[in-house]
Amino acid sequence: MERLSIEQRFTDIEYNISKIKERIAEAAIKSGRNENEVRLMAVTKTVEPIFINRAIECGIDLIGENKVQEFLSKKEHLKLEGCEAHLIGHLQTNKVRQIVGEVSMIQSVDSVKLAKEISKRSEMAGITTDCLIEVNIGGEESKTGIDGAFLDELICEVSEMKSIKIKGLMTIPPICEDERQLNKYFSKMHRIFIDIRDKKLDNVNMTVLSMGMSSDYENAVLNGSTLVRVGTYLFGQRIY
Repeated sequence: MERLSIEQRFTDIEYNISKIKERIAEAAIKSGRNENEVRLMAVTKTVEPIFINRAIECGIDLIGENKVQEFLSKKEHLKLEGCEAHLIGHLQTNKVRQIVGEVSMIQSVDSVKLAKEISKRSEMAGITTDCLIEVNIGGEESKTGIDGAFLDELICEVSEMKSIKIKGLMTIPPICEDERQLNKYFSKMHRIFIDIRDKKLDNVNMTVLSMGMSSDYENAVLNGSTLVRVGTYLFGQRIY
Protein backbone atom coordinates (compact mmCIF):
# COMPACT_ATOMS: atom_id res chain seq x y z
CA MET A 1 0.00 0.00 0.00
CA GLU A 2 1.39 3.41 -0.97
CA ARG A 3 2.03 6.02 1.67
CA LEU A 4 -0.64 8.31 0.20
CA SER A 5 -3.21 5.57 0.65
CA ILE A 6 -2.18 5.10 4.27
CA GLU A 7 -2.41 8.82 4.93
CA GLN A 8 -5.84 8.93 3.31
CA ARG A 9 -7.04 6.08 5.50
CA PHE A 10 -5.65 7.85 8.56
CA THR A 11 -7.64 10.94 7.61
CA ASP A 12 -10.78 8.88 6.97
CA ILE A 13 -10.49 7.08 10.33
CA GLU A 14 -10.18 10.37 12.22
CA TYR A 15 -13.18 11.83 10.38
CA ASN A 16 -15.29 8.68 10.83
CA ILE A 17 -14.65 8.55 14.58
CA SER A 18 -15.69 12.18 14.90
CA LYS A 19 -18.96 11.62 12.96
CA ILE A 20 -19.83 8.41 14.80
CA LYS A 21 -19.32 10.11 18.17
CA GLU A 22 -21.54 13.00 17.05
CA ARG A 23 -24.33 10.60 16.09
CA ILE A 24 -23.97 8.64 19.32
CA ALA A 25 -24.26 11.91 21.27
CA GLU A 26 -27.39 12.95 19.34
CA ALA A 27 -29.05 9.57 19.88
CA ALA A 28 -28.12 9.52 23.57
CA ILE A 29 -29.63 12.97 24.12
CA LYS A 30 -32.81 11.91 22.26
CA SER A 31 -33.08 8.93 24.60
CA GLY A 32 -32.74 11.18 27.64
CA ARG A 33 -29.18 10.19 28.48
CA ASN A 34 -25.76 11.77 28.57
CA GLU A 35 -23.46 10.92 25.64
CA ASN A 36 -20.85 9.73 28.15
CA GLU A 37 -23.17 6.85 29.07
CA VAL A 38 -22.45 5.18 25.70
CA ARG A 39 -19.03 3.72 24.82
CA LEU A 40 -17.78 3.39 21.27
CA MET A 41 -15.94 0.17 20.49
CA ALA A 42 -13.79 -0.02 17.36
CA VAL A 43 -14.25 -3.50 15.89
CA THR A 44 -10.90 -4.54 14.46
CA LYS A 45 -11.68 -7.72 12.51
CA THR A 46 -9.26 -7.92 9.52
CA VAL A 47 -7.90 -4.42 10.34
CA GLU A 48 -4.11 -4.04 10.36
CA PRO A 49 -2.41 -2.81 13.55
CA ILE A 50 -1.24 0.43 11.88
CA PHE A 51 -4.86 1.52 11.42
CA ILE A 52 -5.99 0.27 14.83
CA ASN A 53 -3.22 2.33 16.41
CA ARG A 54 -4.37 5.36 14.42
CA ALA A 55 -7.87 4.94 15.83
CA ILE A 56 -6.42 4.77 19.35
CA GLU A 57 -4.46 7.97 18.66
CA CYS A 58 -7.77 9.56 17.64
CA GLY A 59 -9.37 8.80 20.99
CA ILE A 60 -10.62 5.21 20.75
CA ASP A 61 -10.23 3.59 24.18
CA LEU A 62 -11.95 0.26 23.46
CA ILE A 63 -11.36 -2.28 20.68
CA GLY A 64 -13.13 -5.55 19.98
CA GLU A 65 -11.75 -8.55 18.14
CA ASN A 66 -13.75 -11.53 16.86
CA LYS A 67 -11.15 -14.28 16.78
CA VAL A 68 -8.68 -15.37 19.43
CA GLN A 69 -5.83 -16.10 17.03
CA GLU A 70 -6.24 -12.86 15.13
CA PHE A 71 -6.12 -10.80 18.31
CA LEU A 72 -3.09 -12.64 19.69
CA SER A 73 -1.23 -12.20 16.41
CA LYS A 74 -1.85 -8.43 16.50
CA LYS A 75 -1.51 -7.69 20.19
CA GLU A 76 2.26 -7.13 20.34
CA HIS A 77 1.92 -4.54 17.55
CA LEU A 78 -0.87 -2.57 19.25
CA LYS A 79 -0.42 0.50 21.44
CA LEU A 80 -2.95 -0.54 24.07
CA GLU A 81 -1.84 1.74 26.90
CA GLY A 82 -5.10 3.29 28.07
CA CYS A 83 -7.15 1.18 25.63
CA GLU A 84 -9.21 -1.87 26.59
CA ALA A 85 -9.54 -4.94 24.39
CA HIS A 86 -12.57 -7.24 24.40
CA LEU A 87 -13.26 -10.53 22.65
CA ILE A 88 -16.64 -10.20 20.92
CA GLY A 89 -16.78 -13.26 18.65
CA HIS A 90 -17.88 -16.81 19.39
CA LEU A 91 -15.43 -18.51 21.73
CA GLN A 92 -14.77 -22.24 21.64
CA THR A 93 -13.94 -23.85 24.98
CA ASN A 94 -10.61 -25.15 23.63
CA LYS A 95 -9.49 -21.56 22.95
CA VAL A 96 -10.33 -20.22 26.41
CA ARG A 97 -6.89 -20.90 27.90
CA GLN A 98 -5.31 -18.77 25.16
CA ILE A 99 -7.47 -15.69 25.66
CA VAL A 100 -8.05 -15.53 29.43
CA GLY A 101 -5.87 -12.74 30.80
CA GLU A 102 -5.22 -11.31 27.33
CA VAL A 103 -8.45 -9.27 27.10
CA SER A 104 -10.30 -7.33 29.78
CA MET A 105 -13.72 -8.74 28.86
CA ILE A 106 -15.27 -11.65 26.96
CA GLN A 107 -18.59 -10.53 25.48
CA SER A 108 -19.81 -13.84 24.07
CA VAL A 109 -20.58 -16.22 26.96
CA ASP A 110 -23.60 -18.30 25.96
CA SER A 111 -23.35 -21.60 27.84
CA VAL A 112 -22.56 -23.05 31.26
CA LYS A 113 -19.81 -25.17 29.68
CA LEU A 114 -18.01 -22.10 28.31
CA ALA A 115 -18.46 -20.12 31.53
CA LYS A 116 -17.03 -23.00 33.59
CA GLU A 117 -13.93 -23.14 31.41
CA ILE A 118 -13.43 -19.36 31.65
CA SER A 119 -13.80 -19.50 35.42
CA LYS A 120 -11.43 -22.48 35.70
CA ARG A 121 -8.73 -20.88 33.55
CA SER A 122 -9.16 -17.54 35.31
CA GLU A 123 -8.75 -19.16 38.72
CA MET A 124 -5.59 -20.90 37.51
CA ALA A 125 -4.26 -17.49 36.39
CA GLY A 126 -5.25 -15.84 39.67
CA ILE A 127 -7.66 -13.39 38.04
CA THR A 128 -11.38 -12.71 37.68
CA THR A 129 -12.64 -12.36 34.10
CA ASP A 130 -15.41 -9.90 33.29
CA CYS A 131 -17.99 -11.31 30.89
CA LEU A 132 -21.21 -10.47 29.09
CA ILE A 133 -23.90 -13.05 28.44
CA GLU A 134 -24.69 -13.18 24.72
CA VAL A 135 -28.44 -13.35 24.03
CA ASN A 136 -29.91 -14.60 20.74
CA ILE A 137 -32.73 -12.06 20.84
CA GLY A 138 -34.21 -13.13 17.49
CA GLY A 139 -34.07 -16.86 18.21
CA GLU A 140 -32.10 -17.43 15.00
CA GLU A 141 -30.68 -20.93 14.51
CA SER A 142 -27.74 -19.52 12.54
CA LYS A 143 -26.54 -17.36 15.44
CA THR A 144 -24.84 -18.09 18.72
CA GLY A 145 -26.18 -16.77 22.01
CA ILE A 146 -28.51 -18.10 24.67
CA ASP A 147 -32.24 -18.23 24.00
CA GLY A 148 -33.99 -15.61 26.13
CA ALA A 149 -36.15 -18.30 27.72
CA PHE A 150 -33.05 -19.86 29.34
CA LEU A 151 -31.24 -16.64 30.22
CA ASP A 152 -32.22 -16.45 33.90
CA GLU A 153 -31.14 -20.04 34.46
CA LEU A 154 -27.76 -19.43 32.80
CA ILE A 155 -27.13 -16.25 34.76
CA CYS A 156 -27.94 -17.97 38.05
CA GLU A 157 -25.46 -20.77 37.30
CA VAL A 158 -22.69 -18.47 36.07
CA SER A 159 -23.13 -16.08 39.01
CA GLU A 160 -22.05 -18.90 41.36
CA MET A 161 -18.74 -19.43 39.57
CA LYS A 162 -15.72 -18.24 41.49
CA SER A 163 -13.54 -16.43 38.93
CA ILE A 164 -16.03 -14.94 36.49
CA LYS A 165 -18.02 -11.71 36.84
CA ILE A 166 -21.17 -10.98 34.84
CA LYS A 167 -21.12 -7.33 33.77
CA GLY A 168 -24.10 -7.26 31.43
CA LEU A 169 -25.54 -8.55 28.16
CA MET A 170 -24.62 -8.56 24.46
CA THR A 171 -26.76 -9.19 21.40
CA ILE A 172 -26.84 -9.11 17.61
CA PRO A 173 -30.44 -8.72 16.36
CA PRO A 174 -31.71 -10.21 13.11
CA ILE A 175 -31.21 -8.20 9.92
CA CYS A 176 -34.39 -6.13 9.56
CA GLU A 177 -35.71 -4.31 6.52
CA ASP A 178 -38.23 -2.60 8.79
CA GLU A 179 -36.75 -0.14 11.28
CA ARG A 180 -39.74 -0.63 13.59
CA GLN A 181 -39.00 -4.33 13.85
CA LEU A 182 -35.34 -3.59 14.59
CA ASN A 183 -36.37 -1.22 17.37
CA LYS A 184 -38.63 -3.92 18.81
CA TYR A 185 -35.65 -6.27 19.17
CA PHE A 186 -33.51 -3.56 20.77
CA SER A 187 -36.33 -2.47 23.08
CA LYS A 188 -36.98 -6.07 24.16
CA MET A 189 -33.28 -6.52 24.89
CA HIS A 190 -33.22 -3.37 26.98
CA ARG A 191 -36.23 -4.55 29.03
CA ILE A 192 -34.48 -7.87 29.72
CA PHE A 193 -31.34 -5.98 30.77
CA ILE A 194 -33.30 -3.74 33.17
CA ASP A 195 -35.28 -6.68 34.61
CA ILE A 196 -32.08 -8.59 35.46
CA ARG A 197 -30.37 -5.47 36.80
CA ASP A 198 -33.29 -4.76 39.12
CA LYS A 199 -33.08 -8.25 40.65
CA LYS A 200 -29.70 -7.26 42.18
CA LEU A 201 -28.30 -10.79 41.99
CA ASP A 202 -25.05 -11.66 43.76
CA ASN A 203 -21.98 -11.50 41.49
CA VAL A 204 -24.07 -9.88 38.72
CA ASN A 205 -23.26 -6.23 38.05
CA MET A 206 -25.47 -5.19 35.14
CA THR A 207 -23.69 -2.12 33.78
CA VAL A 208 -23.07 -3.00 30.12
CA LEU A 209 -25.66 -3.50 27.38
CA SER A 210 -23.62 -4.18 24.24
CA MET A 211 -25.82 -3.82 21.18
CA GLY A 212 -25.62 -1.92 17.92
CA MET A 213 -23.16 -2.17 15.02
CA SER A 214 -22.25 -0.07 11.98
CA SER A 215 -25.67 -0.25 10.34
CA ASP A 216 -27.85 0.19 13.42
CA TYR A 217 -25.87 1.75 16.28
CA GLU A 218 -28.04 4.88 16.43
CA ASN A 219 -31.19 2.79 16.86
CA ALA A 220 -29.42 0.77 19.55
CA VAL A 221 -28.48 3.92 21.49
CA LEU A 222 -32.05 5.22 21.22
CA ASN A 223 -33.16 1.95 22.82
CA GLY A 224 -30.74 1.96 25.75
CA SER A 225 -27.44 0.52 24.51
CA THR A 226 -24.43 1.47 26.62
CA LEU A 227 -21.80 0.08 24.19
CA VAL A 228 -21.88 0.06 20.39
CA ARG A 229 -19.54 -2.06 18.26
CA VAL A 230 -18.58 -0.25 15.05
CA GLY A 231 -16.15 -1.63 12.46
CA THR A 232 -16.99 -0.90 8.82
CA TYR A 233 -18.22 2.67 9.39
CA LEU A 234 -15.05 3.44 11.31
CA PHE A 235 -12.29 1.66 9.35
CA GLY A 236 -13.96 1.32 5.95
CA GLN A 237 -15.00 -1.81 4.08
CA ARG A 238 -13.20 -4.93 5.28
CA ILE A 239 -10.61 -6.51 3.03
CA TYR A 240 -10.68 -10.31 3.36
